[in-house]
Amino acid sequence: MLTEVGLPLYATFLVLGAAVAHAAWNAIAHGNEDKTVVLTQMAFGCAAVAIPLILISPMPKAASWPWLIASVIVHIAYNLLLMTSYRLGDFGQMYPVARGSSPLIVTGLAAFFLHERPLPLELAGVIVISIGLASLVFATGVRLRRANVKAIGAALATGLTIAVYTTIDGTGVRASGSPAGYTGWLLLLSMLTMVAYALLRRGPVIFTQVRHKPWPGLLGGVLSLTAYGLVLWAQTMGPLAAISALRETSIVVGAIIAAVVFKEGFGPRRIAATFIVFVGIALINLS
Repeated sequence: MLTEVGLPLYATFLVLGAAVAHAAWNAIAHGNEDKTVVLTQMAFGCAAVAIPLILISPMPKAASWPWLIASVIVHIAYNLLLMTSYRLGDFGQMYPVARGSSPLIVTGLAAFFLHERPLPLELAGVIVISIGLASLVFATGVRLRRANVKAIGAALATGLTIAVYTTIDGTGVRASGSPAGYTGWLLLLSMLTMVAYALLRRGPVIFTQVRHKPWPGLLGGVLSLTAYGLVLWAQTMGPLAAISALRETSIVVGAIIAAVVFKEGFGPRRIAATFIVFVGIALINLS
C-alpha cells in the first residue's frame, strides 16, 4: 500500500543548502585534470570530518548495516562513472545529465520498494524540476554528436547509480537510529575504498601526488560529506522523490559555476530552465 507523505519547509532549506555544497565539490573535481588525484584528496578531506562525526555519534543500528554496505558499493561505481563523464565531456553538460536523470527514477523506486507516494503537488514539482533540469543539458545549444555519446552514456549511468544509492540510503538512514553516525560510516567507508582504488592504480606514489596543491581537493571532500549528510538527515523527514528533486537543483548552481568559472556560457535558455526549476521547488513547498 502506498503512503502519501509531505516534506517540511525546514527540510527543503537543508536540501537546498546541500545542493550548493554539492555543486561546489563537483566543480572542484571537474577543475582538476587528474581525477584519480582529486578523488584521493577528497577522500582525505571527507575522512577528516567523518572520523570525528563517527566518534561523537551513536553507532547505527544493526538493521541499517546491510543497506550501508550496499550503498558503499554503489558509491564506488558512482564516483568512477562521474569522473569518467567529467573526463569525456563539459561540466555544464555532464553535471545536468548525471544529476537530472535521477529524480524520476527515485520516485519509481521509492514507490515500489518503500511504498512511498509523494503528494500530488510534490509529484508535480518533481516532474517540473526534472523538465527544467533536462532542459539545462542543451541550454547552451550543444547538439548530441558522436564524439560525446560516450560522455552522455557515462553521465546517464551515473544518474542511475545516484537513483539506486538514494533509495538504498533512504531506507538505511531511517533504520539506523543515527543519521549522523550513518553518514560518517558511509562516507568514511566509501572514501577508504577510493583510496584503495587509487593505490591499486598508481601505487604508493599517489600519496606524493596528493600533496601537490591538496587544499581544493580536501575542501571538496568536506563539502561532499556536508552535502550528503544534510540530504540523509532530510531523508528521515520526508519523501525521497521530493528530496531527490530538490537536491538536484544543485544543477542550477552548477550551471552558474560552469558559466562563471569554466566559461561555458549561460544565456537566456539557461535562465528559462532555472525559472522552471524554481517553479518546481515552489510546487513541492505548496503541497
